[in-house]
This record gives sequence, C-alpha cells and structure tokens, in this order.
Amino acid sequence: MSQLPPVTELLDGAVTALSGRRRDGQVRMASAVAHAIDVGEHLAVQAGTGTGKSLAYLVPAIRHAVDSGDTVVVSTATIALQRQLVERDLPRLADALTGPLGRKPTFAILKGRANYLCLHKIHAGTVEEPDNELFDAFELSRTGREVTRLREWLSDTETGDRDDLSPGVTDRAWRQVSVSARECLGAAHCTYADDCFAERSRRASAQVDVIVTNHAMLAIDAMSPANVLPEHDVVIIDEAHELVDRITAVTTDEVSAASVANLSRRCGKLVDEETVDALLGAGEQLGELLESMPPGEWTSLPSGAAAILAMLRDRLWQTRTAIGPARGAGADESTAAARSAALTGIDDAHDMIVRLLGTFDEPDASKRRDVVWVGLERIGRGPAASTRPVLHVAPLSVGGLLRSTLFSGATVILTSATLTIGGNFDALAATWGLPADARTDGPSPGKGADTPAADDDPVPLRDLTATGQIAPSDSGRVRWTGLDAGSPFDYPKSAILYVARHLPRPGRDGLAPVTLDEIAGLITAAGGRTLGLFSSMRAAREATDALTPRLNVPILCQGDDTTSSLVKRFADDPATCLFGTLSLWQGVDVPGPSLSLVLIDRIPFPRPDDPLATARQRAIDARGGNGFLSVSANHAALLLAQGTGRLLRSVDDRGVVAILDSRLATAGYGGYLMASLPPFWRTTDSSVVKSALSRLTAVPLR
Repeated sequence: MSQLPPVTELLDGAVTALSGRRRDGQVRMASAVAHAIDVGEHLAVQAGTGTGKSLAYLVPAIRHAVDSGDTVVVSTATIALQRQLVERDLPRLADALTGPLGRKPTFAILKGRANYLCLHKIHAGTVEEPDNELFDAFELSRTGREVTRLREWLSDTETGDRDDLSPGVTDRAWRQVSVSARECLGAAHCTYADDCFAERSRRASAQVDVIVTNHAMLAIDAMSPANVLPEHDVVIIDEAHELVDRITAVTTDEVSAASVANLSRRCGKLVDEETVDALLGAGEQLGELLESMPPGEWTSLPSGAAAILAMLRDRLWQTRTAIGPARGAGADESTAAARSAALTGIDDAHDMIVRLLGTFDEPDASKRRDVVWVGLERIGRGPAASTRPVLHVAPLSVGGLLRSTLFSGATVILTSATLTIGGNFDALAATWGLPADARTDGPSPGKGADTPAADDDPVPLRDLTATGQIAPSDSGRVRWTGLDAGSPFDYPKSAILYVARHLPRPGRDGLAPVTLDEIAGLITAAGGRTLGLFSSMRAAREATDALTPRLNVPILCQGDDTTSSLVKRFADDPATCLFGTLSLWQGVDVPGPSLSLVLIDRIPFPRPDDPLATARQRAIDARGGNGFLSVSANHAALLLAQGTGRLLRSVDDRGVVAILDSRLATAGYGGYLMASLPPFWRTTDSSVVKSALSRLTAVPLR
C-alpha cells in the first residue's frame, strides 16, 4: 500500500503553499479523480469557473505518477491552457509537493513535429517553390522575409518551438522550415537527429511524471500504429467539450485541383515529365468537376465524378511507383528528403481518394461512416480575395474511434466548465462513444435529447452513437461516472439571465431595428462594459456600424486588431464594448468591472448548410431519433453555456446575460437549452434588467 499522503492532504498543502483557499468543489473533484484512477473507471467532471479544476486533477495525477512510476497525459484544446499548465500551474505545484512526495515531480510538454524547426529541411532539404498563381508579389516577398527571419532565429532559439517565436509568422512561411511526422526522415536516417528539436522534446518527455499535450496529438496517437505518446495509464482531458471537434478535424481529409498541382510540382524532379503531366491533368479534371458543382454535401456521386476520381487515384499510384522508395540506392540526404515529402503527399492524397470512393459503396447515406462535401476555400485577402472549391471527407462520428482506442487503453478523466447538456452528461458522453447504460452513478437528473425510446424499441436512443449505430458492447470494461463539482459562485445572487421574449424571431436579413434599439438601451444602462457575442461576423460588424454613432461609448469589433489586443483594450477601459463571434464565445476571461453585460444575438445553432451537422442529424433521424435535438440543439446548448460563462469570472463579479432570441422563451426546445445554463435569476422584463445594470454602473469601480 502507498505510503504517500492522501490526495485531500496533498491538495490542502498545495493550496496553502500557493496562497489559495479551500474550495469544496475542488476537494470533491480531486477525490473523484483519485477514486477513478484507483478503480480504473472513466470520469466526466463538470467544474464551473472558480472551482480550481487544474489543481483538482493535477494533484491526484502527480500522486499517482510518483506512486506508480507511470506517466499521466494531460491534454488540452488551446495553447493558452497548455502554457498556463506548463509555465505556471505545474512549476508551482511541483515545488509545493516536493516535500510531501519525497521528490520533485517532473513534467514536459509534447507537441507534433510540425511545431518545431526542422534542421534537415533548413540545412539540406528542398524548399518548395512558391505558388505564383495564388499569391501576389507582396505575399511572396513577405514569405521570403519571414523565412529569412526563421533561418536567423535558428541560431538564437534553444527549443525551435513555433510558440516561442515572437512575433509569429504565417503558416506558409513556417511550412518552409518544418515537416510533419510523416514527412520526417526519422531519427535513424537523419544526420541532424541528435540535435533535432522535436526529438529533443520527445526524449525529455519520455520519463516525466506528467506530459502536457493537445487533443490533436491524442487523435494522432490513437490512429497511428506506432506510439506517438510515451507509455501511460491515465489521460486527463481538459476542455473536454472540444474533444469531438478537435478529433474530427484531425480525421478530416481534403483534396483540390490546387493541392494536386502542388503535388505535381513537388514530384517534378523525381519522375519523368510524362508522369507529372498525367497527374497534373487528372487534378485539372477534378478542378473542372468541382467548379461545376455547387458547394454542399454529396449524398451520391455526381455524374462523371467516379471516373475522374478513379483516374486521379490511379495517376497518384503511378506517380508513387515511379518515385520509388524514399531512400533509393545512392540517394543523398537532399534527394531522400524530397522523396519522403513527395511520397507523404502522394500517399495522403491517394488514401483520401480511396476513402472517398469507398464511402459511396454504402447506398444508404444515413449508414455511411464518412460524409463528403464541396466547400469553398478563401484565397488571398482584401478586395482581391477569391475562393476555390475543395472536396472534403470527414467521419460521421468519432465515438467508435475514441471508444476503441482512447477509452480502451487508459483511465480517462474528462473535465470542463461545461459538460452537461439539457441537465445531464449523456449527450456529450454519447459523442465520445460512452453510452448512458455504461454510467455507474445512476441516471443523471433532467431529461435530455437522448430520452429513452418507447418500450417496443429494441435500442434505446441513449445507446446510439452519433451515427445511430449501437455503441460497442464492451460494457464489462468500459464504465464511466459523471460528477458536477459545482461552482463557488452564487449564481442567482450574482447574475441575471434576461431573455428578450418581446423581440421578433431572428431572420436572415440582419438585425431588426427593434433589436438594435434593445442593444442600445442595454449598453446605455450598463455604461459600456459589454461583450457582444454574435452568431456571425456579419452581424457583429452590422451592430458595430449601427451603434457606434448612436452611443457615447467605444465599440471594438473583432477583426479590427488581433483578438488578444482587442480583449486587452476592452479589459483596460470599463466604458468600452467588444463585439465579435466564435472565438470570443470561448476565449475571453475578463473579471472585474469591465464586463457587466454579455449580449447574445441569437441561439447559436449550426449553419443550415453545415454538411457534417446535417449528415449527423439525418443519420439519427433515420434511426428514429431526434436529430435536431441530438445535433443542432446540443451544439447550441454547449455554445450558449460557454457564452454565458464569460460573465462571472470571479466571486465578486456581477452582471447580466441578455439573450436577444425570443425562441429561447417561446420554442419547445427552449427549456432544454435553458437547462444547460447556470441557474442565474431569470426574467423577460427589460425594465428590471436595465434598472439592475444602472445600479451596477453607479457602484464605484473596484
């Protein structure tokens, strides 16, 4: 039996050492995490802002790592949280726990290879030729200057980590000096392996107690036949509400005429001209096909698409065969690097086409594993910007992947400030591949989208994954528990949730005049201090342009400057308002008097032309479920919870969340969405809200 102090004692000591104070929710969460690790049972924890969830999972994680000698992986969705953990939380916590644990805990950050400078590519590799058709002279010159700066930075940096470069560079410039994991020659074949920044980082993380990484690396580790992450037995997923979207992004492939043209150029010096021309011609035919198609989902292969895609697949394979192995006889390092990069691109494109064609082997669209659609990619900036069509293929669900890899290989703790939707954990758990009947803590309160089916239905809807397929039957081993750790905030006394029931339903023609009047009245009562969260950039800009001349307070709009600069200006001046869209819904942390009012213009349902959301909704409908609730409403509920969470960031904060979409009060699904929000005091009376805001404004600034 372990001789180390219990988790609660370690947590108390750490909180005292860090000049914090005991929080009941933090203790409950730490105890639950420790229990889950001990019994090997997955745990979903909702921990509201102010709970101190980082310490609540780091303390039991570190204790387990020191006690067992096993590594714990902590995964986040954002760079900001990674930096917080590695630069602030873990160093301080390691110092605080050194005495009680008998040694100093160790930790490291692990990122993908593409985040680091590649010494081989810089010194011996072949830099890609610029795409002159797509980038004007200014862009090409800018890329050249940035690559020169990166080469100079090489002599100064000790990490080679892109995140340590300030100011940053464009993605195009960075690609000139970095490689993906598949493009890498490998340590056994690279002259620079001993000094390689990525290898150095990987070696440093091999024997530590805690590894901090991101959701994308989790996905790559799950899909790779080789171990990307060191051996581990516990995974902690912070910002778990973003897990499905991040895994989906990693498992989404795309192809376009431009990408095939880039491949052709990359292969130009490796194969004969005839082979290159054949590949380029196949890509041009794909481009002509996509140009003739409207954007949107392909529920069946358009006329002529099968032949064009099959030809492209064959041309890609012929090119691969002509290139030969990455390290052919007598090949120097430069040639080997060029071959490796070309083969990686060829293989990825070929596999994508095979995957895409295979999707349509299943005639029933609701039963397919993947979704195929044409989207538009923006090229350039400003008035000269244009778009080009791109063909995408993405998984209908990632629940099966997560269930068979992540949850079968380690004990997983999933946490966020917002994990319950409609009053329980079941909706998000189903998207992770964890069905409701595998939960060991009994039924969650409330009635959500995954309501059990009728008695004569052999498959309860709560047991369906996003595809409508029954979750894997591995119920003997895969078990999970849900815990709401609560929040230190007194929600009913700290904030008001105002739903503008009297306003017209939002339409497609922009903000109604009466809605703009409502916004103006609320901001005036608040004396500025407003974060406006809009469903589109067009709406945010429209509101900014309409209200700036009407109000005597500054209004900043996302896009006018970098988001971080705008948030700083907003926080520094209580009279200022900030309007924006998606990244502000989840990325703003402004405690204090600068934020007293959060405005939400409409319920953030997915766009009606979102092909992936539409396909997921259709699949659930086809199996007798409620696709709208399971997909669109759950998406909206999660974003609403994130948006309303911007208001209270400390126990002293007070204010109003104003939702200007009357459907929240009048539609049948309104109650389900409201059940996902904090228990603020609620009203539909604008006069009550304006009076409360005016009283807040009269309080001297702290």
